[in-house]
Amino acid sequence: MSSQKQEPVKRLHAPDILARKGGEPIVCLTAYDAPTAELLDSHCDLLLVGDSVGMVVHGLPNTVGVTLDMMILHGQAVMRGARQAMVVIDMPFGSYEGGKELAYQNCARVMKETGAQGVKLESGPTVPQTIEYLVQRGIPVMGHVGLRPQAVLNEGGFKAKGKTEDERLRVMSEAEATADAGAFAVVIEGVAEGLAAEITLAIDKPTIGIGASAACDGQILVVNDMLGMFDWSPKFVRRYADLRGEITRAAKSYAEDVRARRFPAQVETYFSKKPV
Repeated sequence: MSSQKQEPVKRLHAPDILARKGGEPIVCLTAYDAPTAELLDSHCDLLLVGDSVGMVVHGLPNTVGVTLDMMILHGQAVMRGARQAMVVIDMPFGSYEGGKELAYQNCARVMKETGAQGVKLESGPTVPQTIEYLVQRGIPVMGHVGLRPQAVLNEGGFKAKGKTEDERLRVMSEAEATADAGAFAVVIEGVAEGLAAEITLAIDKPTIGIGASAACDGQILVVNDMLGMFDWSPKFVRRYADLRGEITRAAKSYAEDVRARRFPAQVETYFSKKPV
């Protein structure tokens, strides 16, 4: 065994992500549990504990029903698995819209109870003021503009943004206000390439695209979509695996072996020792 002391892996933080503006693309994925976070950690710059957990893990129809306790529980799990990627946790619907002080209390609780390096807020019209308040008090914040899943009930579904001139101007304005408020990065979801490129050039913070083209400074996908866990995924998802098929095949083989008494075999069985 080597007597040399191994240096601990340096975890990325908000300034490291901010410094990547205009440089090497930032690699991000969602994560919701420790084993997955451990597998993704060495390949990603940032792991987002997304409120998408409500849909892809808990089977909810949208993210509105996600609670603060759920986000903290999954955030703690991801922090146990990740060693070097920056971990950011989504603030769920209703946890930050009720005022700057309430937002600070909830964000501070998330940071304390998980040990994560930042939080993410969907950047509606009133949110930049809250972001500024949080950043001034030591909480790194990532913004989110364009398609905002937490507004799905108000907007009638998951619809791409920026198709009209008024909508394009609104998304651009929210992105600029979010960056100016001190967010270290801004997620852009569900917008056309031209608008994503325009926002990326206009703000001095890295943009992280999801359904927003390669024009952004980085990319993020929901890991369950990327791994092919569902029979449907959005247009902007590239499936890098077919885990749905692999799991189905494995479960089928296991069931067949159990019913045929092929499992467990002798090699998988414990036996009592014979008396000496």
